[in-house]
Amino acid sequence: MTPPCDTQAPPLKGRKSFRHKLWAFIALVMAAAAGCAVAPKTLSIKGQPTRLMENTILKTDTASVVTRQQMIADLARHRVVYVGESHTNPSHHAIQLEVIRALAQNTSNLVIGMEMFDHTYQAVLDRWVAGELDETAFLQQTHWYANWRFNFGLYRDILEYAKEKGIRIIALNVPFHIPPRIRVGGIASLSEADRRHLPAVINTTDAGHRAYLQEIFNLHAFRGRDTFDFFYEAQCTWEDAMAEAVADHPGPGTMVVLAGNGHIIRKFGIPNRAFARVNAPFKTVYLASVGDEAELSWADYLWVTPDQRMPHGRMMGGVKKKK
Repeated sequence: MTPPCDTQAPPLKGRKSFRHKLWAFIALVMAAAAGCAVAPKTLSIKGQPTRLMENTILKTDTASVVTRQQMIADLARHRVVYVGESHTNPSHHAIQLEVIRALAQNTSNLVIGMEMFDHTYQAVLDRWVAGELDETAFLQQTHWYANWRFNFGLYRDILEYAKEKGIRIIALNVPFHIPPRIRVGGIASLSEADRRHLPAVINTTDAGHRAYLQEIFNLHAFRGRDTFDFFYEAQCTWEDAMAEAVADHPGPGTMVVLAGNGHIIRKFGIPNRAFARVNAPFKTVYLASVGDEAELSWADYLWVTPDQRMPHGRMMGGVKKKK
């Protein structure tokens, strides 16, 4: 008879005998051989009884599970598709590439917008796609490890695919030194040189977005950056700058926007701000790791992913491609 997973040897008084030690060892071996059932991690949905397994895609307006093909067919009908990420989760970048590949087969004139580059590097991105730069030169000329700094290996396959297929990449961000300066002293503290990089419109009136950022602000200690109004101005500058770039470069086909989940959640970051500028129909895909809880309001689609995060700190080394 196979012992249950929680089987333990009976309590003993005094010194354990060899016989009892042997019994405990046999019980453990038998339990391991039987394979104690370990419940797999799932994603829970707030207010919903169902738990979702890895690789499940939930269409949130109907709270129904759909296939990849069904989701892609829907995304292909829209001008802008936002695919979020947790920056250090390799599975998220693999999914982003999967979406890009699928849309490239279903739509013409695909463009990729990336949070990872600021607009001053657009010419470098154009040279990369044209095949004029190798990886070393690209990393040097985009100052990757001075700006974005996350392990380049996480993004390599996406960038290589864009080069291979000649898909234009649009730099969405403001120069990376600007938001930290706003967090410290507000927009009013910026120099004229810095102000030239700001979007024409910066909307700080979205109550839902403000409440969301207030919660995040309250959970962290920001030494020297303890004024929430400045923190919120910086975040809105970030969102509106990327929204302006999306609105300026949708092109005749579909733009796939790659950005952190926090920029697409509930659509009040980049998506709604870009739509207010250009009225281009869009969809959002939030990549949610198992073990977490998500909400239907977060995106048009919730894609359940493994929890495969690399170390949280930004890394200086590359990830070698498998040969």
